[in-house]
Amino acid sequence: MREADGYFGEDVAATYDASTAERFQPEVVDPAVDVLAGLAGGGRALEFGVGTGRIALPLARRGVPVQGIDMSRAMASRLAAKPGGDAIDVRIGDFAGTRVPGSFAVVYLVFNTINNLTTQEAQVACFRNAAAHLAPGGCFVVEVGVPELRRLPPGQDAVPFHIGASQWGFDTYDVATQAMSSHHVTVTDGRAQHRSIPFRYVWPAELDLMAQLAGLRLRDRWEDWSRAPFTSESEQHVSVWERPGS
Repeated sequence: MREADGYFGEDVAATYDASTAERFQPEVVDPAVDVLAGLAGGGRALEFGVGTGRIALPLARRGVPVQGIDMSRAMASRLAAKPGGDAIDVRIGDFAGTRVPGSFAVVYLVFNTINNLTTQEAQVACFRNAAAHLAPGGCFVVEVGVPELRRLPPGQDAVPFHIGASQWGFDTYDVATQAMSSHHVTVTDGRAQHRSIPFRYVWPAELDLMAQLAGLRLRDRWEDWSRAPFTSESEQHVSVWERPGS
């Protein structure tokens, strides 16, 4: 299924919601939906990497017409099967270049999904694709972590992000190429299974340059969806770039 669905085939889609259950909690989802609904106003929203609808479904329930792009048919089928999922039109394809008809008040990309594009060229293309979908005055919103390179002592290239009784997770970094991989180890009945997903980490300033190349300008940058100030100690950011126009 990897050729058709990338790294998010049926084996991942079947357990995705359960494995990321903390991301579906109202205290996580509601602030993001509040920001996106406010930016959408009375217009339409487009989600890059819509997945199983964690954000798209509650945003649609707020009265915002939502469409999505996703490479994974397996993930999209999970979205379609949920209540309200049939109202969200999903185009299957790479969000770096896949187009959908019409223009949108807001295009958004959450939960580090920009890093699924593993080259700088593809990330630049993503910004240009977002800009091409935006109406004048519309916004492109990205939620992504700040690379944790300060946690790497000399000679180390791995940072753990989860340690449990039967699951471990760690990221590996190549600082020369900005390539990284997330590794997930799961132990079931005494047998370990390893899954690895490649990413490309990206800095806030680099994203700003990508936005500039796409004709967008930075409007806001916060630490999180609560609009807390972004500082040098922030571990993630929510950035909003605007297409000039009234």
